[in-house]
Amino acid sequence: PGMKPGPDSTGMINISHGCTGVAARACSLVGLEPAKVVEILKDRPSWHWDCRQLTKLYSSNVGNNGTIEVLYMQMYAPTTLAPARDFCTLRYTSPLEDGSYVICERSLNNTHGPPTAPHMQSFVRAEMLPCGYLIRPCEGSGSILIIVDHMDLESWTVPEVLRPLYESSAALAHKITIPALRYLRHLAQAAGVEIPGVRRPAAVRSLSQRLARGFNDAVNGFGDDGWTTVPSDGTDDVTVAIKSNYNARELGDQFTSGTAGVLCAKASMLLQNVPPALLVRFLREHRSEWADYGAAANSTSALQINNFGILDTHGDVCISQVLQQPIHAVEDDEFLELIKLEGREEGSTLPRDIFLLQLCSGLEENTAGASAQMVFAPIDISIPDDVPLLPSGFRAIPLDNCLLDAGSPSRTLDLASTLDVGSTNGKYANNAVFHLRSVLTLAFQFSFHSHMQESATTMSRQYVRNVVSTVQRLAMALAPSRLSPHMGSSRQMPGTPEGVNYARWICRSYKCKLGIDLVSVDGERSDEYLKAVWQCYDAIMCCSCKSMPVFTFANQAGLEMLETSSVTLQELSWEKTLDENAKKSLCSVFSQVMQQGYACLSAGVRLSSMGRVASYERAVAWKVLDDDDNMRGVAFIYVNWSFI
Repeated sequence: PGMKPGPDSTGMINISHGCTGVAARACSLVGLEPAKVVEILKDRPSWHWDCRQLTKLYSSNVGNNGTIEVLYMQMYAPTTLAPARDFCTLRYTSPLEDGSYVICERSLNNTHGPPTAPHMQSFVRAEMLPCGYLIRPCEGSGSILIIVDHMDLESWTVPEVLRPLYESSAALAHKITIPALRYLRHLAQAAGVEIPGVRRPAAVRSLSQRLARGFNDAVNGFGDDGWTTVPSDGTDDVTVAIKSNYNARELGDQFTSGTAGVLCAKASMLLQNVPPALLVRFLREHRSEWADYGAAANSTSALQINNFGILDTHGDVCISQVLQQPIHAVEDDEFLELIKLEGREEGSTLPRDIFLLQLCSGLEENTAGASAQMVFAPIDISIPDDVPLLPSGFRAIPLDNCLLDAGSPSRTLDLASTLDVGSTNGKYANNAVFHLRSVLTLAFQFSFHSHMQESATTMSRQYVRNVVSTVQRLAMALAPSRLSPHMGSSRQMPGTPEGVNYARWICRSYKCKLGIDLVSVDGERSDEYLKAVWQCYDAIMCCSCKSMPVFTFANQAGLEMLETSSVTLQELSWEKTLDENAKKSLCSVFSQVMQQGYACLSAGVRLSSMGRVASYERAVAWKVLDDDDNMRGVAFIYVNWSFI
């Protein structure tokens, strides 16, 4: 419940609000015969681009022309912040007397008899709960398809800030259920569709899949693909991985002899109050804002860069689309484009004309619950079809999917309308505000001569840090005005009397010391203060004023910044969350707060419980007094923070 059919859709999608794990259900008409639908759905990697591998471990025929299979499946992780998932499942397929087909699937464990796949390094074993497909013949032609997806993605294994993504049934629907229906519809319509300049729609999808898979491989960096992680330089904000021993011919015309390697520098960061689609669309339309040609050109001796899509396009460089119209792989909101960068100065170490193959998806701002992505790779006639491309790019994923799963009629999400090709629906009902938080993952791949590995690693790490800094600045500029403190929350507020009191004391003390309101509150009820503080998107936390401070309170954003929970907050060491500069200035900050009641802090960083670095634009510390003017501690607010 909570979902409804779209106004122009022949299908319907429902998501669960109270079951174990996450679940989605769909019903739709498909213009393909049942046997063909069965064949396509069982070939999951063809339509589910997050599926890295599907291996059949065992197969046997059973009665009624049915089959039983034991499968092992690996799924890519969408970010660099959590490991990938894998499944070991039992799948049963059987025709029925009326011409229908049924496919049932669920996870196996050691109690089910058949041997399960061993646990693999770099993967967390997730559970597929009973799910599957019912395909019934439709009068005339085509099929009626019913899909049930049901999984437990083991959300407890990921950082708390990412858990809404792994606990959202709407996210499951967008990642698995809807792509299956879209692909089936695409195949049903492909025979009658002519795409200018392309012989077969399958060729377009093949190129799109190569880009998407190459980017997923770069983000995940699995060891069995040949990736080796380079030791950190002391700051764990950027991860660098290297794949060595490429034959130089495989990397195009740029390498004429010898061996070469591929290097990937990647990072993820939390963004606040900027819609993923808006940010990625801006990055697509303003490449010069984030690309750094100067840094790359100065390092060509080390990198021999062939991914010119990351380079700056200042000066006389002209960006043009070789194709007059983007080619849509499956739907209007997912398209492939060929871009030409031309007009570089004579004598440059870079080619005069550069071609980029670019895949964009989710750029429609009113597409609810879906991620936005821009992936690009250099392409030329010297790269064989069987050689992987070297995609780089950005992926922004909304984290506030709680708004989608809340079950409130005013927050019903129209997912079914997104199935129709050409649809721009899929909005929050009643114009609900867009995603409040998102995680942006970026990965850049470079090729380099193997004897220059050390200098190439240094350059790529610095390059990504520059891009991260630029994207943070752009995100703040693109973010709308400060949110209303009543927009909703992705976690339940602490209902203890102590939490209610601290929220009221923090707000009143801020107004007393600084003369302005910390948050907007309707009325004077204590629970209204707690609600407003909890929903503020800036990180607020309070600590005791002792020789070694102890955390006493934090709002939702503060808990995410610290990557902890209300239950474990007081167990977190205050000192562990400070870098060396903050430790040195701690005494002076507390002294200033004691003397004048508050202190203004410049931009800096704090560390989460997991050691990740969170930067903030500015901060304020102030003395917290209770109703009897007794000192209860010192509160901090960190403005415009994000992980780096």
